[in-house]
Amino acid sequence: MARLNPSQHAHLTQLGIAFYADDERLRAYGHDETEDLVFPPELVLIPTSVEEISRVLTYCQAEGIAVTPAGARTGLSGGCLPIHGGVLVSMEKFNRILHIDTDNLQVTTEPGVITEVLQQAVKEHGLFYPPDPASKGSCFIGGNVSENSGGPKAVKYGVTKDYVLNLEVVLPTGEIIWTGANVLKNATGYNLTQLMVGSEGTLGIITKIVLKLLPHPTHDVLFLVPFYNAKVACAAVPAIFKAGIIPSGMEFMERDALLWAKAFTGDETVPVADTHQAHLLIELDGFDADQLMRESEQLFAVLETFETDEILFAETAAQKGALWNLRRKVGEAVKTQSVYKEEDTVVPRFQLPNLLEAVKSIGKRYGFTSVCYGHAGDGNLHVNIIRGELTDAQWEQELPKAITEIFKEVVRLGGTLSGEHGIGYVQRPYMHLAFPEVTLNLMRAIKTVFDPKGILNPGKIF
Repeated sequence: MARLNPSQHAHLTQLGIAFYADDERLRAYGHDETEDLVFPPELVLIPTSVEEISRVLTYCQAEGIAVTPAGARTGLSGGCLPIHGGVLVSMEKFNRILHIDTDNLQVTTEPGVITEVLQQAVKEHGLFYPPDPASKGSCFIGGNVSENSGGPKAVKYGVTKDYVLNLEVVLPTGEIIWTGANVLKNATGYNLTQLMVGSEGTLGIITKIVLKLLPHPTHDVLFLVPFYNAKVACAAVPAIFKAGIIPSGMEFMERDALLWAKAFTGDETVPVADTHQAHLLIELDGFDADQLMRESEQLFAVLETFETDEILFAETAAQKGALWNLRRKVGEAVKTQSVYKEEDTVVPRFQLPNLLEAVKSIGKRYGFTSVCYGHAGDGNLHVNIIRGELTDAQWEQELPKAITEIFKEVVRLGGTLSGEHGIGYVQRPYMHLAFPEVTLNLMRAIKTVFDPKGILNPGKIF
């Protein structure tokens, strides 16, 4: 798309909307947490009302100006990078929780509310919003909706899409719509609400969100299980479910993932023996302490059929918090160790051992090491490819071939390219591995219906 001309730039800065146009701020808004990519916009607008967003989109639609919506910019697929310049619309001022409905167990919120802030606010009413990505302390709920975020609780409670009832959206044409209704069942026409969830800001800008809530569990228990073999750790996962146990968290961490997290946080309380190859972090929750103890006994009975070292039981809230902090800090810890690429693979959980074996085998052939961790309970494995000593040629020319092989194996195993990070900018080249052209063309046609001039978050997904 063409760059902003002086007249367009002047018009947009005279709409009465707060803006940034200096190089330092433009560069800051031009990156998220995806590798080291930076694409500065030409102008950052910070609206405070749905009407202001409507005016911006109406003008940009008429002028053919690229518009990239952005939240907290914690994404890992480049979904909010303004790769075509133009205008970045920051949702940071849409930061109010509008209504907590304790009768219907719903919350209406603006998209710029931090996810953990929302969770704590509803918890004060005894209510529970389960989706909890690792960045929940900084990411926005609007970004979670745009990427259909998951997190550890997804294994029992589902992902963001399972809680979104209704959305207020500004279309690329500037029109304002509600996508559904604030009800638990809705068979009225096409499901535009679920179409918007996970659309990565390519179909409209979300300005209000209505979420379903649950009663907050009153009890939980947490175990860290060391395994001598990483494939055995993966194999234990489906066995636990087949025994009728549904954990509220089931996380896999390879040896290096846990060691790097310990070094990053300075937490040396968790022992990692030389013989430990991987750990499972397993949480059970509920409303009956006695029932939880019975489930824990069932869990231990399953784990006894696998080779594990002594299982660590977190007895206090502080111990539980420390273990979860280690798991949530793995991504940041990996980033401090080396230049890396993270692939957000997902397969049926029974196939996790085969996926892990394939990743390691491909790494040997192409000369890279990898650190794997993720949400084992729902088959979502984060594969962190470490640059280490790879040359520029290997990193830039050979690594895409290796990633292609990994994704081909993921699809062969019945999985797909992304479980929760989205496609965004960096995974676009691999979409043809997951879908035939007829399916991709249907998606492109939907994009055209919503955004006939292609101004909204251009260059993403396709």
